[in-house]
Amino acid sequence: MSGGHGYDNYSLMIGRFQPLHKGHLEVIRQCASESDNLTIGIGSAQYSHSPENPFTAGERYLMIENTLFDEGIENYCIVPIEDINRYSVWVAHVASMSPPFSYVYSNNPFTRRLFEESGYSIRESPMYNRDEYSGTEVRRRIVAEEDWRTLVPGAVAEVIDEIDGVGRIKGICGGNL
Repeated sequence: MSGGHGYDNYSLMIGRFQPLHKGHLEVIRQCASESDNLTIGIGSAQYSHSPENPFTAGERYLMIENTLFDEGIENYCIVPIEDINRYSVWVAHVASMSPPFSYVYSNNPFTRRLFEESGYSIRESPMYNRDEYSGTEVRRRIVAEEDWRTLVPGAVAEVIDEIDGVGRIKGICGGNL
């Protein structure tokens, strides 16, 4: 490549990561291996302290950063992306918050359509065991006092412990999800 940076193989994936779990990690690992640079968008960045979104954008950032450091993955950046609930301008909003990207990883039909209509190429996100690995299941197990640690990378469990995330989720949910 001559004359500066080429962004042809820069890609984007967006998730809420409430919290980051091993399914997310598998997707990130695969997407990063196929990309020169992977932008990881922390969706719904403005929400926290609710049953569906218990962690702040900063806490989710730490979960991702610490996990990818442990994994030796280096070709990524993390950006918080707030919801704006105006679908006609959402893709432009995401693009304005992110480094350049050409590809979007998503299996969500609505997300795929919005990005395709804006001229981006879509790549299928790798699939993982969604029944076992989901933020909803991690949060449910925390409330039910079942084993949740096996569903998340060690660095995520450390962040949750450091911020008393278990106490927060139980307090927010009042004992049930």
